[in-house]
Amino acid sequence: MSLLCDIGLWLPEIAAVVLSGSVTLFADVMKDGNEILATVFALAILLKMKKGGEFKYDYGMGKFETFTRSATGVVMLVSIIIIFFAAFHRIFVPEPLQTAGAYLAIPLMVISAIIDTYLWKKNYRISLSDPSPIMEAQWRLRRTKSFADIAVLLSLVLSFALIGYSWSTYIDPVISFVIIGFLLIAGFREISSSLPDLFDKTLEEELQIVILHELSAFFTEYEGFYGVRSRRSGSKIYIDIFLGFDPGLRMGEVQATCDRLRAALEQKISGSVVSIVPTSEPAGPAHR
Repeated sequence: MSLLCDIGLWLPEIAAVVLSGSVTLFADVMKDGNEILATVFALAILLKMKKGGEFKYDYGMGKFETFTRSATGVVMLVSIIIIFFAAFHRIFVPEPLQTAGAYLAIPLMVISAIIDTYLWKKNYRISLSDPSPIMEAQWRLRRTKSFADIAVLLSLVLSFALIGYSWSTYIDPVISFVIIGFLLIAGFREISSSLPDLFDKTLEEELQIVILHELSAFFTEYEGFYGVRSRRSGSKIYIDIFLGFDPGLRMGEVQATCDRLRAALEQKISGSVVSIVPTSEPAGPAHR
């Protein structure tokens, strides 16, 4: 739905840019292009997830999901550079907006603001019930788009309402910097939040404390601690804990301890998938 709405509004908005000559509308078209790219990535990931793992024995689509967020952020930052130079050029070489473009752009921005606000609220509700990086990025993107739509609408209305004043030609390029601000915030957020997960960042200190606390609680039930490995994949946190047990214990007793420790950790660490691995030697290189 998001992709169809974006494309359906983007094409007439491009026509409005050509007809009006608005640099603010041009900035919004560039921003919308980035958002269409992000939505295409999100759709591709969701369709892949719908097909299932197909016995690939991996951690899922989390890494690809995170990579696409980074790629979207980079495209946003490139767009900022293009819009920045276009806005500065219009400030030094001001031009009045063309009336024909306004007749198309103003109602288009009203419709766009209504649709984006609806999708923002809808995606936010989905994100609350089933959290994931995709849905969080989507509702934040729609929220940014809603505010940007209002900024563009305000620019167009003021430019034509005050067209009799010589300084009104500067309203359009000045408000385009608001769109640059929206893009800058969104692009920085996408990159800064995704890069740590691409490099398998260490679990937050509070989660490490939870693991250590539970290991301490089970201290008398195992003989050796050989390490912890963790990684994130989408909304899931995979944690492998390597423990040594008394060789004289029955496998059933070892399994019972592993099950209780796993259940305790998964209850206290939301979204975690814990594996307790009985072993007699240190684990390999840690994934943190």
